[in-house]
Amino acid sequence: MDQIYLVLIFLFALFLLLGSGVWVALSLFGVAYLGLEMFTSRPAGDAMLTRIWTGSSSWTLTALPLFIWMGEILFRSRLSQDMFRGLSPWMQRLPGGLVHVNIVGCTIFAAVSGSSAATLTTVGKMSIPELRARNYPEYMIIGTLTGAATLGLMIPPSLTLIVYGVAVEQSISKLFMAGILPGIVLAGMFMAYVAGWSFIRPKEVPVIADKMSFGQKLNESRFLIPIILLILVVIGSMYGGFATATEAAAIGVVGAFILAALQGSLTKEAFIESLLGATRTSAMIAFILMGAIALTLAMGFTGLPRALAEFIEALQLSRFSLLLALMLFYIILGMFLDGISSVVLTMAIVQPMVEGAGIDLIWFGIFIVVVVEMAQITPPIGFNLFVMQGITRHEMGYIAKTALPLFLIMVVMVFVLIGFPELATYLPDNMVNSVGR
Repeated sequence: MDQIYLVLIFLFALFLLLGSGVWVALSLFGVAYLGLEMFTSRPAGDAMLTRIWTGSSSWTLTALPLFIWMGEILFRSRLSQDMFRGLSPWMQRLPGGLVHVNIVGCTIFAAVSGSSAATLTTVGKMSIPELRARNYPEYMIIGTLTGAATLGLMIPPSLTLIVYGVAVEQSISKLFMAGILPGIVLAGMFMAYVAGWSFIRPKEVPVIADKMSFGQKLNESRFLIPIILLILVVIGSMYGGFATATEAAAIGVVGAFILAALQGSLTKEAFIESLLGATRTSAMIAFILMGAIALTLAMGFTGLPRALAEFIEALQLSRFSLLLALMLFYIILGMFLDGISSVVLTMAIVQPMVEGAGIDLIWFGIFIVVVVEMAQITPPIGFNLFVMQGITRHEMGYIAKTALPLFLIMVVMVFVLIGFPELATYLPDNMVNSVGR
């Protein structure tokens, strides 16, 4: 009974602070301080400072700002125009036509960005004007782009997977490997939706004459070579055992600089903007992580995670029931918080439950990412909805409505992961050359 009161006090304090407009990180610090002062005899300040310093000095975290900087550099290059030019000759013959460029473009850029917002902005600037000019339906343009941009959270290098890996102390490289096959499968399901739409409403698909020969298509594909090479170097260096996630991120930054220089877009202004953009994003995430570390400490001293894990165990929920409950929990939480905040806020409580149920933490990382992806396109705080509104000026409700079919596809993807866990575990278990973190 005492533990139930503790849960209620923590939740009340947290939502009071969040509802008052206090920053997420400061809210986490506030609740942690409250827990340590009220329910333990240890000095709150000393305990929090020691634990935060220990957690923040993790070498693994170095990969985070580096991958963010790489995405910022590429965002300011001519990558988007080159991607559309290289992809469109191959996509226009598929059922659904050039709408597939949204999905394939997001899949490719996700492999060098790690951020759904950066993926959405970059591919959106590339495809929206081109698809509108060719008279594709607005709801398909907006919906597929908003939903497919969430692949930036799953396909490595994923910022969410880095944060999750640090929170649960799992190999970042293995988490990156685990995200590859589910990311490809989810992208394929999105493309199947576009193909199904083209068969159901064929009159809405513009007829575009394909006048290019195979040789001309190959010639246009040369614009994809730089980005494909960068993906192969960054991701391949990790999976081949030549570099850790942090070292691969450094390689990616150098490669992005080279690519921008070759394109002629490496100006002094672009360099400063990319550096400042990466600094702002990294500082925000680091601040939230420090708050989460403090909250985790407070939770540990109060014994709350263990008590909750024992409570869940006493309920004798099946693995399937627990996962469904967690899916609903994260969808609801994602309506009010961004994905990274949702992960770091809850891991101190959720991790003991998951481990107690015998669920593999690498697999659970991919499960979490899919559910967090869903939250990115759910109102009122779905982050991708805000980004798309800024690009198109459409109403939030309209954007959410167009993305609803892709949200439902992600729900199906959760059940696919539960039914076929090897999708997420096969590569980490069989890539023996992985060098861990």
